[in-house]
Amino acid sequence: MTIPIVAIVGRANVGKSTLFNKLTESRSAIVNDTPGVTRDRMYGAAELGNRTVLIIDTGGVDVDTTNQIELQVVEQAMWARDEADCVIVVVDNQSGLTGPDQEMIAQVRKSGKPFFLAVNKVDSPSHHFILPEFSKLGIENTFPISAEHGPGLYELIIATSKSLPNEQEEPDFDEDTIRIAVIGRPNVGKSSLVNKLLNSERCIVSDIPGTTRDAIDTSLEWNGQRFILIDTAGIRRKGKTSKTLDKFSVVMALKALDRCDVAVVVLDSIVQVSDQDATVAGYAFDRGKGCLVLGNKWDLSREKEILFEEFKDRVSHKLRFLEFAPVLTVSAKSGLRVDKILPQVQQVYEEYSRSITTSSLNECFESAIQKNPMSTYRGKFMKLYYATQVKKHPPTFKCFMDFPEGIHFSYRRYLVNSLRKKFGFIGTPVRLILSKKRKIDS
Repeated sequence: MTIPIVAIVGRANVGKSTLFNKLTESRSAIVNDTPGVTRDRMYGAAELGNRTVLIIDTGGVDVDTTNQIELQVVEQAMWARDEADCVIVVVDNQSGLTGPDQEMIAQVRKSGKPFFLAVNKVDSPSHHFILPEFSKLGIENTFPISAEHGPGLYELIIATSKSLPNEQEEPDFDEDTIRIAVIGRPNVGKSSLVNKLLNSERCIVSDIPGTTRDAIDTSLEWNGQRFILIDTAGIRRKGKTSKTLDKFSVVMALKALDRCDVAVVVLDSIVQVSDQDATVAGYAFDRGKGCLVLGNKWDLSREKEILFEEFKDRVSHKLRFLEFAPVLTVSAKSGLRVDKILPQVQQVYEEYSRSITTSSLNECFESAIQKNPMSTYRGKFMKLYYATQVKKHPPTFKCFMDFPEGIHFSYRRYLVNSLRKKFGFIGTPVRLILSKKRKIDS
């Protein structure tokens, strides 16, 4: 299932962030305290009606004061118009209708998608009075609200939830089909890389309908292996590289990651790995996807005097949470090592799908604990009774023990590293669930 996107747009200081916080308070924002995972708190999960949705607060966008505010407002509206499933336009009842408000509403109207006018800061006792200029716009879905205090929000939430698209099932693919999402910030060469892959003489390519709006998935076959290349809105779009849309590239990645097995994280190999690179890659990690890191534009590395080890160090420093992912340098322009991508994806998928027998798993943990015993907890010795694999995609293991709360995160990491040393798991996250288990008397 794909998660619907609701965008909140509006001028500065109209209450967008306050509304965002109200809508997402029942569900924590998408954050992660893993070292190296960077987060912009402009994305949050919320329950609208009975649907889980992704709320986008465009107020999280950095405002470039050298540009006119009107341009920023229109740009946000155009993004919301193109990418969101529905839009909430927030205006300020106290300051009245402004030119930027009207421009934003006009842009959102062009999409034909559901949108709602939230007239904020309606704090009168009746909570119904709004300035006549807002009423004269003739927008049926106009809601007087107080984002800070709550009145009017229930009606807005119910109307928004009813406007969301129906849930769509993923198309049926063979179990052996590998679904790939090519993700990364703008201007790293994703589109060129995708086109180079599809133009390979060794690939058999065809288009199939995707489950996301305005998306086409591409089926390709290589050496008898079928792949689905998941396209996201904007993956081939040219000329939109502003700061605003750079932030929203994360949303494109989210939409693709919901449906993929392996995420190909594309970086620009001749520049420093950025916070935005880490943000996009972090979502792949959070969602437990197999990962391959590609350093594109490697044809320019000699000119820039960059060595492979130097690039790997950059990746290791900024993307420490993806230390398990293979790193490959390529050039979409010249075709350098592009033919290595699909074989590498296939290897990652095999690791992502691995099953370990219970006996082999427990032998691994017993050996690891013998070499580095668990510490005591509240004066008592801890014991791991047994472990078993509970799922694949990614490999997930459940350990039954007496005091799971006593395991320090560093020892949990030691156990995961022991699994990697024994079984590999190259390119895939490994999940470890610690569960309480009472000792059974014999």
